[in-house]
Amino acid sequence: MPELPEVTALASFLDEHLAGAEVTKLQIGAFFALKTAEPPYTALTGRIVDSVWCRGKFVVISTVPDRQEDGPEDSRSNGNERLHLMFHLAKAGWVHYYDELPQTKLKSGKVLIDARVGFRKDGRELGFDLTEAGTWKRLAIYVVRSPEDVPAVAELGPEPLDSAFDLETFSKLLTHRQQIKGVLRNQKMIAGIGNAYSDEILHVAKLSPFALASSLEPEEVERLYAALRATLMDAIREASGKPPSELKDSKRSSMRVHGRTGEACPVCGDTVQEVSFSDSSLQYCPTCQTGGKLLADRRTSKFLK
Repeated sequence: MPELPEVTALASFLDEHLAGAEVTKLQIGAFFALKTAEPPYTALTGRIVDSVWCRGKFVVISTVPDRQEDGPEDSRSNGNERLHLMFHLAKAGWVHYYDELPQTKLKSGKVLIDARVGFRKDGRELGFDLTEAGTWKRLAIYVVRSPEDVPAVAELGPEPLDSAFDLETFSKLLTHRQQIKGVLRNQKMIAGIGNAYSDEILHVAKLSPFALASSLEPEEVERLYAALRATLMDAIREASGKPPSELKDSKRSSMRVHGRTGEACPVCGDTVQEVSFSDSSLQYCPTCQTGGKLLADRRTSKFLK
């Protein structure tokens, strides 16, 4: 699943290429992916891309009316005139960007393309497709007047790299008897971190994924906070400037423990271990994170004593 670093890089890439472009089309190939009906998705046609940004794992394409049609007043100052095209790529969704957009028309139910978005900029027709692999179709597309109109966005916790997200703010999230892995992944507590980067953050912090948040010592909380910030900032730097087609491979290649079961830990050389759940898994290093103890498969047993 794309997480904060990849979504940040993707939004930055799209902003660079699409800011100032006119929206020429939004074709829906899988209508179950479109989660909103008002305003209609056709209302985007003819509008101008003001900016592309992200909130958590959501990409937000903000548009304003064509000022040539609506007069000289800068419509960016009027929030009521904005429309936002938003999408969440879920577990297996992705963006395929085109410098020259294919002109074929999507046929609903006949293709693997959930949506095609076209733009005109500097006389060129460009755009991207939203696609989703696998049998579980969870990619979601929204057209809204405010990002907060999407309930999942309204409920998001703070952005972990925001200047306001300081150590004190982070510490206040760690008061429950919840495993720290779950806290990091909980979008209502912290936006944008998923399964992969929570593994990476905990490895850098040298903490067990099953440690209870409320049991962490002050020094461990400080270490975890520093690991969170450093891991995400390093990942954003690694992903920055790359086109969408390279972001998945870049993410995989930069992982220390996530997705590397059976390989050597890059820090201590111990073998990276895995814990399997019904629909996911986590990876960790016993030497670095659990004092050499193995964590049991959570589908059948609890933490090994």
